[in-house]
Amino acid sequence: MSSQEKDMAVVKPRIADYGRHLLVCTGPRCAQDGAAQALFDSLGEKLKAAGLDSGPLRVKRSRVSCFAACKGGPIMCVQPDGTWYYQVTPENMDRIIAEHLAGGRSVSELVFHQGPCSSPAGGGEGME
Repeated sequence: MSSQEKDMAVVKPRIADYGRHLLVCTGPRCAQDGAAQALFDSLGEKLKAAGLDSGPLRVKRSRVSCFAACKGGPIMCVQPDGTWYYQVTPENMDRIIAEHLAGGRSVSELVFHQGPCSSPAGGGEGME
């Protein structure tokens, strides 16, 4: 392979291992006044403080522009658990981090949909 071909070769991306993936709707219809974006922005520090920023329980987070579930936002989905949360205020996010992401049990009163899931990371039991 020539040096030009090497320069043009597609590099396979790498992502560090993670136990769960949070998908947070930051679209303007889900929550007003940038509340969803502010929530997303606060997640890095909150996950780090809970010890969920490394190791087997590491939680990855991604912004999503719209889930087409535009009521009761901010909306967040926890994968691979298939758990969909609504009204994810900063206080409710603290509960979700402590009870679901660290503790393995969903916060049932904030769940509006439980989709199909593969085995939850960290030995979680899913929705009770």
